[in-house]
Amino acid sequence: MADSLSLKESTLAYLDRSGGLQKLTKDCQQFNDPAHTEAVYRFCVTVNPSDVIEVDPELGDCVLHDPSKATALFQSVCFLAIKTLSLVEKIHTESQVNVILKLTHLPPFPEYTLDICSFPQGFGPMRPVSMEGLVIAMTRVTKYTQGARFLCINEDCPSSTGFHNIRVHAPGATESATVRNNFICGICNSQLKEDVKFRVLGDKQLVELIHVKALDVLNGHQQSSFRYQSVTLFLRDELCNSMRIGRLYRVLGIPAHVHQWPHITCSVEANNVQLWEPEYPRKVSIRFQELLKATASSPWRFPAIVAHCFGLDFAPPGLYNTLKLGLLLSLVQTRADAEETCHNVDLLVVASDILIIDRLMAYSLGLACRGVKHQASGEMFASLSRDEHGAGTANIHAGSALLATGGICMLGDLGCYRKDRLDSVQSVLESRTVSVFIPGKKYGEDADEHLSFPVQCSFWALTDPSQRSMRTDCTILGTAEMGPIPALLADTFGLVIQCKDMVGEQVLFAQTVHTLQQSVEPGKPLYPSSREFSHQDYQELLAHAQSLEVELSPGAEKMIHGYYMASRRVRAQSHGVKMSVAYVKLLVSLAEAHCRLCLRTCVLEEDAVIAVLLCENSVTLKHGASALMIPPEAVFHCDLGDVDGLQRRDVALDTLHQDILRFIYAFAPGADKYVTEE
Repeated sequence: MADSLSLKESTLAYLDRSGGLQKLTKDCQQFNDPAHTEAVYRFCVTVNPSDVIEVDPELGDCVLHDPSKATALFQSVCFLAIKTLSLVEKIHTESQVNVILKLTHLPPFPEYTLDICSFPQGFGPMRPVSMEGLVIAMTRVTKYTQGARFLCINEDCPSSTGFHNIRVHAPGATESATVRNNFICGICNSQLKEDVKFRVLGDKQLVELIHVKALDVLNGHQQSSFRYQSVTLFLRDELCNSMRIGRLYRVLGIPAHVHQWPHITCSVEANNVQLWEPEYPRKVSIRFQELLKATASSPWRFPAIVAHCFGLDFAPPGLYNTLKLGLLLSLVQTRADAEETCHNVDLLVVASDILIIDRLMAYSLGLACRGVKHQASGEMFASLSRDEHGAGTANIHAGSALLATGGICMLGDLGCYRKDRLDSVQSVLESRTVSVFIPGKKYGEDADEHLSFPVQCSFWALTDPSQRSMRTDCTILGTAEMGPIPALLADTFGLVIQCKDMVGEQVLFAQTVHTLQQSVEPGKPLYPSSREFSHQDYQELLAHAQSLEVELSPGAEKMIHGYYMASRRVRAQSHGVKMSVAYVKLLVSLAEAHCRLCLRTCVLEEDAVIAVLLCENSVTLKHGASALMIPPEAVFHCDLGDVDGLQRRDVALDTLHQDILRFIYAFAPGADKYVTEE
């Protein structure tokens, strides 16, 4: 008894010191409506375990290792405070006060961490643990019983009136543990009957969480028989809708074993939810640092060499340089921030020899912070099933695009998809949302429902122009065959890159020798004279570049705006093509990505030049050439094997820079205000 009184005194001292009593007073104001009477009144109390331990180590140990006892202590103190201060006159018994302890954090020790890979870990104590994982499925929000009032059927019993028999939900308890018809009175042993008008309902949502290592399987690189099992989280009341499909979270919760005869289900009652991102190494290797110093005289050389030396296991230096740069820019730019703003660069590759291109893209996918290789037989966006935890509501499962949130979703060859799938891809690329239709009759609801989920990833895809074509306007100068995909679908991809067929005996011989040497002597450096960077070097470079916060300079902003206005005007007059505002976003994204790849924080006009050249080539492949006549390989038009090649490229880009300015000056409205004729 003395120990219990001492713990209650410590609880009161903590509430007073942490501002909990002031919050309790404020929360009680909403319950003073005379027309609103409930059996149970719910109060959330924020608890910082470190502060509690400073007040009383024994109370802190209770909070961390016996949450039921800690909840009872806070419930008792809160009830005494409410009665002493006359905060809510309608509360008559302690059982009417339903206290929920919200933990701010847990000690950073292994004992307080639950590894989802090894879950379940036997029938351990029900105490708070921390876990991290990826949300792969969730249900709609449904109702559950927070608390209920029961009365004794014996009118002579004191329990036939008042609030003596109150049942509240406990972590791990099923609905039948809170409300059922076989409870017995503890005084007279008669049956208890629920007073239905006093039942208090709350919101409930189920979420499936899986270990982040499962993403290594989704990108197609890990060939293993090992399988990952998800954990079911129960989100209640204010935590409902606090998680999004495809995002990573750190969850504080209490593991529970729910008994539903003849099965026992393992689940976790969530207590606190926080967005979480794993830490990646953000240092730049010595080799890249030396290269950055050696190329400091030119704003274009560093990313050019980085792209030139990229993917040497799949193609010799000099082949597919534009594609390699496009892949690196997409990797650097793609991310999803806490405000759910999507930064992406979608990429469509037009090539006849898709085998090598597919391997190069698959290798690049392994460098993404999150990469998902979609299988044509799998679900691309979302699917539905019935919840298996008794609610019977719809369970929404993430497809490849939602699982790739903040990363890359590689679709592969679009020629393998049916027309309805291609239409779905086009719709998602246009709206950046996935719509899910839930039939109410099938899932126990009165009305049908449409839910929308944001798509926050970049899409990579291939198309083979040698397959049957769906284009009718390929006679326009500059346009390219897009193979079996509709022109409207190709237009929704921001960046289109054409990898022309390898012509000439020398190029074909180089690729053949490269492939044979890779087969005979795997792992041996094939190009000693060329700079070679490891997979880890590129991982560290991209992680660091992606973390940089960049800002557009006035010069870059004017060039992007001027090119867009000039191009929109020229193409509307010559081809009747409307340049949507999406191209402005693409230009900004490409310029920012090039700036990040240069490891700078200010987007220069030279970055905008690369963005304009890539965008102009892309639009030309879709709709034909414009008055800005640039070569097909404008970004990489010469060999970069030596310093002379880099110098020739700089001179060529300087010339193209002037061509772009002349194009803007000639066709953009009001360009004479910020572009001089000289």
